[in-house]
Amino acid sequence: MVGEGGDERAISPLAGEMSGRTEGGVTERRPLKLTEPSTLPLPGRDIGFVFQDPSASLDPVMTVGKQIAEVARTHLGLDWPQAYAKAKTLLQRVRLPDPQTAMRAFPHQLSGGQKQRVAVAAAIAAGPKLLIADEATSALDTIVQAEIVSLIRQLVAEDGMTLLFISHDIALAAELAERIAVFRNAELIELGPTEQIINAPRHAYTRTLLDAHLGLDADPLLRRAPA
Repeated sequence: MVGEGGDERAISPLAGEMSGRTEGGVTERRPLKLTEPSTLPLPGRDIGFVFQDPSASLDPVMTVGKQIAEVARTHLGLDWPQAYAKAKTLLQRVRLPDPQTAMRAFPHQLSGGQKQRVAVAAAIAAGPKLLIADEATSALDTIVQAEIVSLIRQLVAEDGMTLLFISHDIALAAELAERIAVFRNAELIELGPTEQIINAPRHAYTRTLLDAHLGLDADPLLRRAPA
């Protein structure tokens, strides 16, 4: 989900209502039908969230290990020893150096990239079906950003999750997504397979986003030939 700052967050609650799309926008809106409460996805269990600022999403007075273990204990019904064991395994999966020491650390003792790895571990602790990453790498430097993107891609593939990646960076979205939705002024203006959006965009605003992004190879993504 790509757009100018704020567009994605303004429109995301409405994403489930949109259908009947054509070039340039949405032609039909259907009300979102709610099912029985027991069948609705449960945040934390069925849906995991990774936010832009891990410092704001992590509890500053709780150890890293306990925060992750608490998610597993709450949603999976594990006892504390089992939950702590799972937390350590998750820290290993997100490639945090010295997981045993990290288990006892507080968020302020970790770097920004390490805190984001902890946030990812907590987000997947209950085995969610959907992982929502909202500007999850924009606060990180370029090298750490690439590492987190690689990590998210690997975890999504290994766990069979669906990823909703929200970003203002269309090149970054192209690295992760099979389909891209482009928003402008809180309206969906283009939706399609990533290859089509990158190589044959239909909307002028999408072309503007592509031409404005130079990428690592110094050429706009629009100029890249399809694989």
